[in-house]
Amino acid sequence: ERVPRGTRAQPVAFAARGLPPARGGLHHPGSFMFRRLVHLARALAAGVLFAATTLPAQNDGAAALGSLVQGLGVSARVLVIGAHPDDEDTRLIAFLTRGRHVRTGYLSLTRGDGGQNLIGNELGEALGVIRAEELLTARRLDGGVQYFTRAYDFGFSKSAEETFEQWPRDTLLGDVVRVVRAFKPHVLVGLFSGTPRDGHGQHQVSGILAREAYEASADTQRFPRSAFGAPWTVGKFYRATRWRVEDATLRFNAGEYSPLIGRSYAEIAAESRSQHKSQAFGQVEPKGVAFSGVRREATRVNPGTPAEMEASLFAGMDTSLARVRDSLTCAPGRVALDTVLAAAAEARRRFDAFDPTPLRQPLGRALRAVREIGCVPPDSDVAVSLAHLQSRLLEAWRLASGVVVEAIVGRELVAIGDTIPVVLSIYNRGRAPVRVRLAPNREVVFAADSAAVDTMRVSYSIDTRDTWRRMVEPTWLSLPRDGGMFAVPIDTAPAGARPRAALAAVEVDVGGTFVPLAAPILYRFADPINGEVNRPLAVVPAVTLTLDRWLEFAPARSPLDRTVRVELRSAAVSPRTVRVGLQLPQGLRADSAARTVTLPRHGSTATLEFRLSGTLPPGRHEVVAVGESDGERYSTGYTLIDYPHIERRRIYRNAVLALEAVDVRIPAGLSVAYVAGVSDNVAPALIDLGVPVTLLSPDDIAGTNLTAYTTVVIGPRAYEASDRLVSVNERLLEFARRGGTLVVQYGQYEMLQPGIMPYPITIARPHDRVTVEESPVRLLRPDHPLLNVPNRITTADFAGWVQERSLYMPRTYGEAFVPLVEVQEPGEDRRDGALLIAPYGEGTYVYTTLAFFRQLPAGVAGAARLFVNLLGADAAVHRGAP
Repeated sequence: ERVPRGTRAQPVAFAARGLPPARGGLHHPGSFMFRRLVHLARALAAGVLFAATTLPAQNDGAAALGSLVQGLGVSARVLVIGAHPDDEDTRLIAFLTRGRHVRTGYLSLTRGDGGQNLIGNELGEALGVIRAEELLTARRLDGGVQYFTRAYDFGFSKSAEETFEQWPRDTLLGDVVRVVRAFKPHVLVGLFSGTPRDGHGQHQVSGILAREAYEASADTQRFPRSAFGAPWTVGKFYRATRWRVEDATLRFNAGEYSPLIGRSYAEIAAESRSQHKSQAFGQVEPKGVAFSGVRREATRVNPGTPAEMEASLFAGMDTSLARVRDSLTCAPGRVALDTVLAAAAEARRRFDAFDPTPLRQPLGRALRAVREIGCVPPDSDVAVSLAHLQSRLLEAWRLASGVVVEAIVGRELVAIGDTIPVVLSIYNRGRAPVRVRLAPNREVVFAADSAAVDTMRVSYSIDTRDTWRRMVEPTWLSLPRDGGMFAVPIDTAPAGARPRAALAAVEVDVGGTFVPLAAPILYRFADPINGEVNRPLAVVPAVTLTLDRWLEFAPARSPLDRTVRVELRSAAVSPRTVRVGLQLPQGLRADSAARTVTLPRHGSTATLEFRLSGTLPPGRHEVVAVGESDGERYSTGYTLIDYPHIERRRIYRNAVLALEAVDVRIPAGLSVAYVAGVSDNVAPALIDLGVPVTLLSPDDIAGTNLTAYTTVVIGPRAYEASDRLVSVNERLLEFARRGGTLVVQYGQYEMLQPGIMPYPITIARPHDRVTVEESPVRLLRPDHPLLNVPNRITTADFAGWVQERSLYMPRTYGEAFVPLVEVQEPGEDRRDGALLIAPYGEGTYVYTTLAFFRQLPAGVAGAARLFVNLLGADAAVHRGAP
């Protein structure tokens, strides 16, 4: 399920014509902290203004400002560690961040690449993009910050030992240590126990590494400072007890209500949790008491104090900013910090939800004082604490001032090397005048409560001195993956904090000193249904080539007649004439050596069709599309991942079609109706092989004459995904009773509902599954017609499978079912429930939990041959099974 790679990134840089790099106001000689303001302004613009959904109340207006002001004196930090995007404890995160103003991070070892997808058909790395973005949306709601390691979620595993075979233990622990040292938490919380009771081996590994990181984060011999950052000693280590609150040594009520926000922290947590839409984790937002807790496992703080006597996670710790003062190495720095603390206290006293104007003066004083702290030890607790304080001050000042910066362009995409005009607008919606510097020697005073106070046009030119693809492609996919780990170096900055598009920056006067405010450059338009839509400007190649499929099956040694479609897109401002040709494997020829098309301007598309013919021997072959225009070659395109609850992302791929030629025979007279399930790309693979397939929805079944088909196939987890399918299931069973073949792919516990299956089954809890794709398979009835007609199936057909063999296998089943294969997870008992067949009336019922939904899209030839045999099962059964 590896996503094909695109070409390497070409560098690009943005330079504003008429808006050169700011001088004077943006720099203060020797000020480490003030220089960080520029980076903070960019990070705030990236994290807040790029939100895919409307900002929640707690992120804007008086609620956000009040929370920021309340938290100005808090510098506590907690890092929560789990394995997958949906492992996080949103109640803990929301309670700490929104309720106690604690900077809380969630470190997910993976991006959830190996899971399933309830909202689309993306799997593997593409699914990892979706689930990572869902986490970022969740963090915007509950207020936490997000981190990832380089681990790739290779699918379910049953033990830590199996997981460590894919994830090098020391390498992954090193990633965790890097994040711990960068974030510098006072408390670590492991979401899992690190024992077999965690179930999933990746869960278990996250629990093991969380505790090991607690022990090792200060070890500079094992993890040298030069490679892993400055050492850090974590004060306490806890395990989450969200599923067994009675085991907690410290409980908290996430149902506590916030009058400022107008919601409880448990309500916020449920909304955050519900962003995992690809995993179908939508929740009701509870009101009232909602206890959760943690269990202290280790402490370096007051170790003689019983855990049950603690009143908070930070009992015995000084987590106020006052502790930072003693760590500053110069007297002026301590004086400046005193000013900051005094100004923060004044801001808390003067907060008024209806008039934030009085906050501007103390917040501005605090921002000016922060830049005077020039003796901050780098990579220290002081540096991290003050950086977070700066971000809070800058965002609080922005909210209190009422200044809004917008940068708008007329289209979403711009080609490398082109320019695009940007309309930069600054609005003052506060109650006091604001002085803004748009460029050197251009300062404007904006009156209070004014509308469009000033508009300035600038052009952003693009050259090749910086990385462009970081703005449009997930960074971890920019290099080929190395087994179970991504090859891109780990990023210890919070995910989503780095800008993914160009930024426009201005300087705003804060009591005589200018501070930066930044905004992403956006394409804005009105959708007739959804209203205002904002999309960050993306820099892309001038011409992209995308194939409509990336992998297809083809019958081997048979005449091939196949059409390959190449879609071209232009992002260039001028017309581009593109000549497109195909590089073909031996045995194939195209109806044309090359085709030429002219793309008029940016946004234009064209589709070229090439008809291929010939024959291919068994194996994998490649068809490569290459375009030439203005002396440059183009062979890359992108797939857009676009769901309303997350930010749009583009995954770049080479314009390559993999053809998997398979020795396969199709049963005579076959006609298949296919009802798609979850993460289901099986039907297109069958069509490639020459199977006549008609796609039906659950709503179609009641009104369709099913006798027109020899076989009906139900996709994986289709009954779980569709109540309508459950309601018309009797019609499917009737189809089988009257002589049809009904093939049902795996479901979960919904398959135990009365009336779903013709004969009873049981499924163990936890369910039986084989996660090692190389595990042995034994054919229980090698002479059974289903394993011989029309294709002879051997154990060789189970070679090269991906991710897993089988899941949710029946533990027991009715006597009418005949098992055909036996599978075995290493170290476990053999299981024979992965492929069951039974006569049903005059027809045949097939139930299979083999992971065909992963194998066929990945081009596994043996799985395709076996699935074709299942489609003709009725004929095979009525030949008489031995």
